[in-house]
Amino acid sequence: MIEMTPVAAEKLREIRGTDPSRAFLRMYVAGKSCCSTQFGLAFDANADAQDTVSDVAGIPLAVDPVSQPFADGAIIDFVDGPEGTGFLVKNPTLGGGGCSCGGRG
Repeated sequence: MIEMTPVAAEKLREIRGTDPSRAFLRMYVAGKSCCSTQFGLAFDANADAQDTVSDVAGIPLAVDPVSQPFADGAIIDFVDGPEGTGFLVKNPTLGGGGCSCGGRG
């Protein structure tokens, strides 16, 4: 199960609007750092047949089969602070946080 904070849902609905090319929010594994799995978010017009599609806070979310095991338990948030503004995806079920590089896990 993937969760979304109310502020993230509001921002995504605002960005998505009624544009048909933004029918789905796609969440995917974008890489792995020394701290944790890195996720990406992008809008997509269609979900692929093998995607897991769910409604998260009223937004259709598509996750590909390779990313799904890493995505389960993730929380999508929107942050606005001194380190920047944008969407942040964290998955506390994956562990991590033991960074020796000074990054945030």
